[in-house]
Amino acid sequence: MMEVNGLLSGAIVMATLTIALFFLRFWRQTRDRFFLCFAAAFALEAVHRLLWALAPLADPDAPLYYLIRLASYALILGAIIDKNRKPPA
Repeated sequence: MMEVNGLLSGAIVMATLTIALFFLRFWRQTRDRFFLCFAAAFALEAVHRLLWALAPLADPDAPLYYLIRLASYALILGAIIDKNRKPPA
C-alpha cells in the first residue's frame, strides 16, 4: 500500500509543478502579478506534497504541513483580492 501512496504522491507533485509552470509561462507573457502568485502557490503545494511523501513516518498533523498549505492558500486569496481591487482614482 505504501508503494501506491508514493506513486500517487509523485503524480500529484508532478501535476502541481506542471500547473505552476503553466502559470509561470502566462506570467512571462503578460507580466500580471496574478499569474505569478498562482505559480508560487502551486509550487508551494508541490513542496508540501513532496515533504509529506518523503517523510511518511512523520506526524501528518505537524504544524509545518499546515503552515505551507496556509501560505499557498493565502497567496491564491491575495492574488484574487489584488486582481479584483479597484485601481486608485
